[in-house]
Amino acid sequence: MAAGTPVREPHRPVVVAFDVVETLFSLAPVAAALEPIGVDLELFFTRLLRDAFALAASGDFRPFGDVARSALGTLAADATRPDHDRVIEAFGRLPAHPDAAPALRRLSEAGVTVVALTNGSADNTRRLLADARLDDHLQRVISVDEVGIWKPAPAPYLHAAAVVGHRPQDVALVAVHAWDIHGAHRAGLTTGWCARLEGPYPAMFDPASVTGADLVAVADALLDLPV
Repeated sequence: MAAGTPVREPHRPVVVAFDVVETLFSLAPVAAALEPIGVDLELFFTRLLRDAFALAASGDFRPFGDVARSALGTLAADATRPDHDRVIEAFGRLPAHPDAAPALRRLSEAGVTVVALTNGSADNTRRLLADARLDDHLQRVISVDEVGIWKPAPAPYLHAAAVVGHRPQDVALVAVHAWDIHGAHRAGLTTGWCARLEGPYPAMFDPASVTGADLVAVADALLDLPV
């Protein structure tokens, strides 16, 4: 599926799709599970993403759990299978960031359709949302499993727009990862970048339509865009 035309003059979105891991939920439990086997969270998650992106670039696909286990096998080859299992299981009990609920509420109360767009599994994402009591604010969970390629390839963003029944330019993607913002922009979506995780925005990526220090600021900026 080809990418759309990047948005040049963004308008207020009808639908907002939120990235999940690190945007809505903290990886703190994963960091705690990695500590006993001597693996750094940033190294592990970066390796996981690198391998998934390499699969996407070569036209291949593996689901989140498979890629995560492969990364663990490389970085913690001497750890036991139960050690690896504890890390994978930790992805099922991620806590929501404090700014997640108010941002989702702000958008849903303004009449915007809110969905999740994740590189993880739909089932695990639904459990996380339910456990954090965020599911009332989201109408659907969309996983890259549905299209067989990871973000930031164009297909997941265009699939999300098709699923909600709107043009890509009427949909916004909110994320804390600049690579995700770049991918969504290249697919024609409006974008909202939260600077909570990465600090300065990388100059090599297309800039976000709106930015904010937290998710609430991003939600407000999206709502302030012209109709």
